[in-house]
Formats: sequence, C-alpha cells, structure tokens
Amino acid sequence: MCDNNQAVMAWWRPGVVLTVVVVLCINSSICWGQEVSSLQWAIRTESALVSAIAKAEPSVVALARVRTALARPIRREPLGPVFPRVRRVARPQPGDPNFVPDEFAAAVVIDAKGLLLTNYHALGDLNDADADYQYYVTTKDRRTYRAEIIAADPRSDLAVLKIAPTRRLTPITMGSAAGLRKGRMVITLGNPYAIARDGQASASLGIVANIARKAGPLPSPRYSESKPTLHHFGTLIQTDAKLSLGTSGGPLLNLKGEMIGLTTSVAALVGYEKSSGYAVPVDETFRRIVKALSKGQEVEYGFLGISTDNLEPAEIRAGMTGMRVRGIVAGTPADQSGLRQGDIVTHIGSRQIHDADGLVLAVGRLDAGKTVHISVKRLQSDGSYNTLSLASRLAKFPVQGKKIYRRGPGWRGMHVDHRTVLLDTVAVSLRNVGPCVAVIDIASGSPAHRAGLRPGVLITHIGQTRVDSPASFRDQAAKESGTVSLGVAEPDGSGRVRRISIKAG
Repeated sequence: MCDNNQAVMAWWRPGVVLTVVVVLCINSSICWGQEVSSLQWAIRTESALVSAIAKAEPSVVALARVRTALARPIRREPLGPVFPRVRRVARPQPGDPNFVPDEFAAAVVIDAKGLLLTNYHALGDLNDADADYQYYVTTKDRRTYRAEIIAADPRSDLAVLKIAPTRRLTPITMGSAAGLRKGRMVITLGNPYAIARDGQASASLGIVANIARKAGPLPSPRYSESKPTLHHFGTLIQTDAKLSLGTSGGPLLNLKGEMIGLTTSVAALVGYEKSSGYAVPVDETFRRIVKALSKGQEVEYGFLGISTDNLEPAEIRAGMTGMRVRGIVAGTPADQSGLRQGDIVTHIGSRQIHDADGLVLAVGRLDAGKTVHISVKRLQSDGSYNTLSLASRLAKFPVQGKKIYRRGPGWRGMHVDHRTVLLDTVAVSLRNVGPCVAVIDIASGSPAHRAGLRPGVLITHIGQTRVDSPASFRDQAAKESGTVSLGVAEPDGSGRVRRISIKAG
C-alpha cells in the first residue's frame, strides 16, 4: 500500500504511461467508430423514411368538403376606379389550383378502383338535417374527383368514399398495430391546413407515445353525458408526430411504409392544437369494420345490456380486478345469461377486464350475434367469491348518430333488426317478451303498413316459428307465401302476443 505521492509517481512510470496511451487510443478509435456508425445509421434511417413515404404517398389523397349551397358562389369585384361598376366573378371551384377549401381532411386509397377510407367526422355534421355537403378528392397526380359516401359509421369514426378515377389507383399497404410498442418510429401523411390540396401529402415524423389511449371529450352538448365512439373507451395509438388540422384521415405508417393506423387529428376534433395526436389502430376490429363499410354494409357492435361500476379503490389495492354489475336491462343478453346485480366480471372471453370502460370496449369489438363466455365472481353469503363461467349471445348495440349504409330489400315493405336497437329510441320494454326482432322501417302503403305494422313493433313469430334475429327472420320469411300470420308482442312488457295477418303484394 502506498501514499498519494507514491501513487502519483506510479503514473509516470514508462510502462504505465504507455498503457494509458494505448487505452486512450483504443477508446478514441471506438468513439470515432461510433461516430461513423451513427452517421451511417442516420443515413440508413433517412433512406428508410424516404422509401416509406414514397411507397405510401400515392395512396394518400386530399379531401375537400364543400357545402352544396356554396358550391358555386359568386363574388363581385370592381372593374377599376374609372368604371365603378362591378362584375360577377365565379370563385375558384374544386380542381382549380386556386381553390382553397374551408373544410378539409385526408383519405387513403383502399381499392384500385376508387374506394377511399377516411374519418367519419371528416364528412361534417351528418346529424344536421340542414347540412348538405359535396366531397372532392385530389390524388397525387393532381387529378380532382367528385366523391360519394358508400358507408359511414359514427361509432368507429370511419367512413368509405367512392370516386371514379380515370386510371387505377394504388391502394395503401395495410400493416398491423399488433405488438406495437412505445418508442417505435412512425410517419404520418396528411393535408394540414389544406396545404396538400394539390394531392402532394405532407409528412411528419414521430414515435409511438402510448397505446390503448382514450379519445378526449367532444365539445358538442349532444355528447356531454355519453361516449360517442368506441375510441372513447381506449383504442387509440398516441403519437408525438405533428397532427395539425386537416391530417384526419391520413395514414400512420411504420418504417416499411405500411399503414398501422388511421390518424385522427385532435385539432379537428376539439378545435385547437395539442402536443399529441392519435390514430385508429389497424387491428382485427378495424379490418372487420372497413370490410363492412367497403361493401356498403352497416357495422354492428356487440351489446350485453348492463350498467356498470368500477371497483372500489380498496378492492383494487387488495388485488381485485374487473368491474361490478350495477344493473341489468330486462330481456337483454345479460339478463338471459344469468348475470346478477353485484357480480364482478373479470373476463370477456380471454380478455381481462380492469374497469367499466374495458368491458364496453371488449364487448363492442365483437359482432352482434356472437356467443361469448363471461367469467364472473359472485359474492357468497360467507363473504367469499364463487367463480362462474356464463355464456351469452350478444345483441346489437344501439349506435348514436347518423349511419350511412345500403339497406337490403325489405320483406313486404318492412325492415327488421335486433330488438336492442330500440332501447334508445322507443319506449319499449323487453321484459317477458322473449326472443324477437324489432321493426325499424315501414314503407308507406306497403302490405306491412296496410296490416297495421309500424316502426317499434316487436315480432316474435312468423307463422308458428320463433324468430330471434334478423337472419332467422329473413330465412323464415323466404319460406312463406300468400297471407302470413305474425306474432306481435305488446310493448308494455306483459309478454302478451297478438296475431296480425299480412298479405302478399
């Protein structure tokens, strides 16, 4: 052992000095090598970004929304100081390079023949009966086309448009948000502030900031006490990539140029800028919805029929998971499955439930008519919990907002649906009714109308055959000819069924 002076002198021995110099040189070489490697890495990353954007950009279009009343406005401009008269001058219209839309967004190509995917909210307030819009899209080759709505679904905030392009389009390459992690690099393409109205999408770079985020509340009083979309229950990808007004409906890309989400601009939803944006993830639910919308079909969501409460903080601290059943709507799948008030639902299928929003999301991801297994903990008289597995065939969620889809042909002038669609619109009780379907539309003067049927009526039987879904109704109705007897349930929940005869033609 030596003192400090001896230690200092030891560093000046020739062998020690040589060793230090060699080590410093080696470390410097490593640092220099890292600098070169970092530059190469940056160049490779830059190349990947450029390639990803180039791959996806032809599949992104600028969307302009024009109010029909303003489609061909006229302005007056003076002829000059000598001639104070004015002349009528048509304002630039979609397709004119000088046209600047007041309402704008983006969309992605999902079919070479002209199908486009965008956000439902990008189409304007479709619930406003006085609102009448025209839609135009401009592609990367600077061609502008009039677009029509094929189908639109407010619960998913997704819509599909159709154009008639003069040449085949390039569909976006769909990736998957499965396995997405925080920190992954992502790219967005969109139409911020309508600057990409010429079809040249603007790009932004960021990372995945979080997953399974909940959409923020909307300012409209219509939604002040409800959650209008499935995304308000926790589906969204959060990114720090810049999503300004107009980027809604654009793709969120991975470094391969694959779409892993459809961006939904916070600014477009709440009216001001925020430091984070969101995207609807490309997952199994997304693909199911887009497939239905592309066919012009209505999107259906599972419905259980319960009101919920989150667990108490003390229960959560004790390690309990799930949500508590506060109430059960009579005649719904929850009622028929044997769920009880006070039950704690821990799983829907294999998906673990942590809170009330998680249950709504788990059920809402599923299609109406699907049978699911529900794991339940039921409190016993001795204070312990018994674990049960219940099976329930889901009904249809009563979606708020205007849906646009192509309805199939009716039967003798009427259309039917799952009975639960009436819960938010008609004063009807499903108690004691049993399986049935609901009449949702009647053509004036049709055989069904002449027989006295009206929207809101519950049909239990065709002839002597019980019907419990729109599919079973259509199957049985196809077998009938001539005058048919229908069983119609009284709307008071008494369970009484009366008979109505409906003629053919």
